Amino acid sequence: MKPFQLDTHKVTLRGVFYPTGHVLLMLPTRQLTEQAARAVGEAGLGDDDISLLTPETILGPIGDTLDGVDSPFPSAGSEAEMVRQMVKLAHQGHWGLLVHAPRTPDADRVMRAVRDLPVAMAERYRHLVIEDL
Repeated sequence: MKPFQLDTHKVTLRGVFYPTGHVLLMLPTRQLTEQAARAVGEAGLGDDDISLLTPETILGPIGDTLDGVDSPFPSAGSEAEMVRQMVKLAHQGHWGLLVHAPRTPDADRVMRAVRDLPVAMAERYRHLVIEDL
């Protein structure tokens, strides 16, 4: 697993968290999230494709991307609502896993790898579309 880095490639033009080409998973504990990371790695995605999101990271830098959401500019999607859901789960102690899975077969492998785990949230961020998994 690589350390999570919030950069311009993971936010919209308005600055809201939107990691295009990634699958985001939220699980209730660190142990389950690490188990999911191992399962995803065993499914063929490399360590460089997987980032662990601590509750602190979600409540801090990722949650902070909601600042300015109430701007006068229209929003084409529900990216802010996804961040709000992540923040709500992080307040409950959930951890996140961000997996680079730009193609449908990659996203499918991620979901097959974690199908037996208690995933609280699974989203695939595509260009202009957030897909519930």
